[in-house]
This record gives sequence, C-alpha cells and structure tokens, in this order.
Amino acid sequence: MNYIEVSIDTACLPEILPEILIANLSEIGFESFVEESGQLKAYISEKDFSKSETDNLLSPYFVGYEIKPIQAKNWNKAWEESFQPVLISEKLSIRAPFHEKNPLASIEIIIEPKMSFGTGHHETTSMMCELILKKQFNGKSILDMGCGTGILAILAAKLKAADITAIDNDEWAYNNTIENIELNNAQQIVAIQGDAASIPGKKFDAIFANINLNILTNDIPIYARYLKKNGALFLSGFYEDDMEQILKVCTAGKLDLKDKLVKQQWVACVFA
Repeated sequence: MNYIEVSIDTACLPEILPEILIANLSEIGFESFVEESGQLKAYISEKDFSKSETDNLLSPYFVGYEIKPIQAKNWNKAWEESFQPVLISEKLSIRAPFHEKNPLASIEIIIEPKMSFGTGHHETTSMMCELILKKQFNGKSILDMGCGTGILAILAAKLKAADITAIDNDEWAYNNTIENIELNNAQQIVAIQGDAASIPGKKFDAIFANINLNILTNDIPIYARYLKKNGALFLSGFYEDDMEQILKVCTAGKLDLKDKLVKQQWVACVFA
C-alpha cells in the first residue's frame, strides 16, 4: 500500500498549533505523524487522500507544505530511524526489537515500528497506557478498537488478561498487530481486520478505543452495548475542548466518568 506524505512548515507557528493540526488532519483520514524540528510530517493512505480537503484544512493556517507519494518500504525505514524507546509510569518499557532492554522496567512491550499508530510516543497512547496500568486485568476479557500496532491489547496481555480481541480497519495495522503479538508471545490476542461491525457477539470487561472524535462519538453507543456490567471503557484520541461531546454520548449510554488524564490538551479517560 502506498502512502502520501504531507510535510508542513511549523517553524513559525505557536507551540500548540502542530497538535491542533494533528487533531484536524486525523479527522480527514491522516493516520500517523512525525514531528521534527520546524516540520510536521503527516501520512495518509493514497486511496484516502484528498488534495482539496487537505488544502482547505491547511489554508487558514497560512503554512507552507509539500505533498509527495511515499512507498511503504521507505515509510518503514523512516519509522525505524526515528523510533526511540519509551518508559511509561516508571514501569512500562516500549521498544523496538533493535533496542536494548531497559533494566528499570518491570513490563516490556516490543513493537516493530513500521507505519501503524501506537508506539507510546504520542500523548494519547502514553496516557492510555498509564490508565491501563492503574487497573487489574487478571483473567479479564478485553476489546481493543482501532488497535494500530496492538500495543494496548499487548499491554493487557502482559497484565494477564485472558481473552483479548484487537480490531483495526487498516490492513497494515492488522498485519502489524499480528507481528507484534508474536514478538510479545501474546497468543491470547485475536486480531481482526474490520470496524465496530466486526466486534464478536460477546461482552467484555474492558474496551479500549484510542481513535478520533468522530469515530468515538459514533461508536461509543456500540461499545456500551458490548460492555459487561461494571465494565470499563477507556477512551482517547480527542482534545480537552471535545470532552463535552464525549461526556454527552457516554452519559446517554449510562456511563459515568471515573478517571481522566490531560497532556498537551489531549485527553484520555475511563468511563464505567
């Protein structure tokens, strides 16, 4: 699968604006982002790319940007060159196979970086990991929606969850999840390529969904139907300004806010 790279000149923008650009670009299908000195690189599959949508979104910011196709093999190389190990909550190490182990970590996840979203670097992923680490999952059933690399499902497996389903609609993310399941010896995870319509006909003790605002507001009622009594819904992928929309949908589904983290205006939260 080929991708489109949009390189945006952010050198003269206020510090928060690149994060706002990431949120807005996510809404029109951009999947992954790399921030470099004075530049934001955004990636979207060639089949989902609309130049007119991208132009319309970026024009109000008066930023310069370049658009170019990128082959999947080059994308992988770029990820491998930029991916650095992460330590979350002083206990969870996330690293690639070519990194050394972190002796300070009690839990380790190995992620083949490739092009999927979810390496622990972005605030939404790291906060979801923080929230998950606060809970007990021994013997629990888990659903990870929009699983990306499979990182959250794998973390649940490391925390001894017994029955885990990981779903993503992107073929590359699905294949990457399978690869990372093998790397982490997490055979209790079943990966599925699909969307909310692909959720197996059973209920779960916890559901993870780190996606984007539009998908969440549409699919939270579906997730609520698949939660067991006293089950927990972990959400991220949206800004603090969007929290009211999330609260409204969750309240309609009889879910109450139990925990919340905020970093760089991104939010991760737990409803039950």
